[in-house]
Amino acid sequence: MSDQRPFLSLKKTFFYNFFPSKAEEEACKVNNTPHVVTRELIEKRDVYPPPKIDLKNPWQIKIKITSGEVEARMLMIPFIETFEYILRYWTLEMAKILVNGCGVHVDVWDVTAENFPKKYEGESVCLWKLYNDDYSLLCIELFNDSRLGVGDEIGLFWDPRSLNFMFKLLSRVS
Repeated sequence: MSDQRPFLSLKKTFFYNFFPSKAEEEACKVNNTPHVVTRELIEKRDVYPPPKIDLKNPWQIKIKITSGEVEARMLMIPFIETFEYILRYWTLEMAKILVNGCGVHVDVWDVTAENFPKKYEGESVCLWKLYNDDYSLLCIELFNDSRLGVGDEIGLFWDPRSLNFMFKLLSRVS
């Protein structure tokens, strides 16, 4: 990857509004309601370049499959990893759609069989925000085709060149 230009990205972060404006403060007094802290997704320039993808071992997100993931046919992706390895390559508009609770349809390439990659796309492949600010990648067909089970380890990364998830089964529990 050293012979390629680094990918440009802006870091996504939440801006929290802890202090009400004068107008908000007056409205709260009139309505006799407390000020509600709000947050908004913003982009900021990052001091550090985005994480480089090592093409020999690109699996930035590694997940051991749990029974809940098998039952729901969803991969749970932690908040930090979603922001660091996925959303920083998305446009602010697309990231806002996701963090505001709407699912975003994505494509997933299963490259476990390197010579025969398989693409999953369409309505059944979607990235969702969960109630606890983590994210889930719904891909029922991938779970079924790969026969993913509890304890299996998978690797995942967002490829900013193709705008797709790349998936690989790294190890299987018998």
